[in-house]
Formats: sequence, C-alpha cells, structure tokens
Amino acid sequence: MPITLKAARVNQNLTQAEAAKALKISLASLQNYEAGRRYPNVEIIKRIENVYGVEYKDIIFLR
Repeated sequence: MPITLKAARVNQNLTQAEAAKALKISLASLQNYEAGRRYPNVEIIKRIENVYGVEYKDIIFLR
C-alpha cells in the first residue's frame, strides 16, 4: 500500500528529529526528503525501510 515518507514516519510515532537521528542523517536532509526537494540514496533508503518498516516500492516521494 503506497504511503508518503512523512506518513511512514508518523506511523512509527517519530518526530522528524527522532527519525533523522535513527536514520543517521541531518534533520535538514530528512525535511528535504519529505518535501520532495531531494531524494535519498540507496544506503539511506535501506535505513528508511528498516526504521519505518516499509518497502521502498511502497514509499511515495512527493514533489
């Protein structure tokens, strides 16, 4: 089932700051990913899958 990156984070009850820390990225990077201004690389996508419990194919990156 498709889900936005923000919704996947919220479903895990994580703030942006908590998620950024868990993903080992900056808060600004996460904000850019959620807003569709930038896209994560493969390594970060794998972290997102693990932390958020979603598969890449189900994530909607907004633009």
